[in-house]
Amino acid sequence: MGVSALNETLADALEEARARTLALLDPVPLDDQARQISPLMSPLCWDLGHVAHFEELWLLRTVGRALPTVPRLDDVYDAFKHPRPERPDLDLLDPVEARDFAADVRKRALDLLSTIDLEDTVPLLEGGFVYGMIVQHEHQHIETMLATIQLMENFVHPDVEGLSTTRPAGVEPDELFVDGGASVMGTDDAPFAYDNERPAHAVEVAPFRIDTTPVTHRAYLQFMADGGYDEPRWWTEAGWAWRTEAGLAHPEFWREAGAGAWERRRFGRWEPVPPDQSVQHVCWYEADAYARWRGRRLPTEAEWEQAAARGLEGVGDVWEWTSSDFGGYPDFEAFPYREYSEVFFGPDYKVLRGSSWATHPSVARTTFRNWDYPIRRQIFAGFRCARDL
Repeated sequence: MGVSALNETLADALEEARARTLALLDPVPLDDQARQISPLMSPLCWDLGHVAHFEELWLLRTVGRALPTVPRLDDVYDAFKHPRPERPDLDLLDPVEARDFAADVRKRALDLLSTIDLEDTVPLLEGGFVYGMIVQHEHQHIETMLATIQLMENFVHPDVEGLSTTRPAGVEPDELFVDGGASVMGTDDAPFAYDNERPAHAVEVAPFRIDTTPVTHRAYLQFMADGGYDEPRWWTEAGWAWRTEAGLAHPEFWREAGAGAWERRRFGRWEPVPPDQSVQHVCWYEADAYARWRGRRLPTEAEWEQAAARGLEGVGDVWEWTSSDFGGYPDFEAFPYREYSEVFFGPDYKVLRGSSWATHPSVARTTFRNWDYPIRRQIFAGFRCARDL
């Protein structure tokens, strides 16, 4: 692919991401875009302003050596300086201002892209890496904004069916036998892979079995009916303590509908829980408790990646919790900034693998690593089980 063709491809990818962002936000009332739906999430207008500021920071100021458009926004949209509960009190761009700012930044970024040589050997530009990073960043925030909209109790998104959900997973999952041994984990050559996916390195995994599909609602309802939320022996001590404090009795966004039936809220609309779809909106502790109830365990991320390379069904339905803490691979190097991955390394975060129905294909690759606190339930996360031989 020539330089001009790559530039054009990346310009199209930037525009696709922006069209997707605006189509998601357009039906949401401006007041709802400006308020904080939940302390777990940012106001939607913060996400849009942050996406635009991040683009300005990397594509205009780092690559193009431009000056800041609005200097105070460096503080407002600093995700590490201001955690989500603080963001509604900041001097944010309102929804209209954020959209105008994003449009202005995008126009200038595209003008600059048309002049950039992406065959440059500078790591940030080589192969268009920094542009791929910006595209992925926006798509990741789209999924975050989807999670925010899902938390809105009284707003029915008009494109609720278009927003989709998990695909039917079918009957009780079969198991895939993985003979283990040595394999390569991570990547050196995926063009837009993040630093935490690198470098490719050898891992040794013992033989194991893993569910061919994620756990379904039908299977999870059996766990609930058998006292899964009431029996401490299936929970770790930390998980049981948190379950008790939080009063968990079912997945997030569920309610009883009588006679043993359950309903779920999906983007403001209540509907019967579909038995053959992958369960989602469960935290790591719920996933771990289910696995223990079933006499199984959660896979490590090395096991998950090895199994995915051999063909797992249902990848892309839900993010899948693993038993692994988030950390760097051997010889990890932060690039292009340590705040993307390195500051999150440690036992506080669990790794999720795969992708969800809400994930854009630019992010949905076998080596991609997601992570979150084990108590998080608003994300589109489920799981599958594994066991030793």
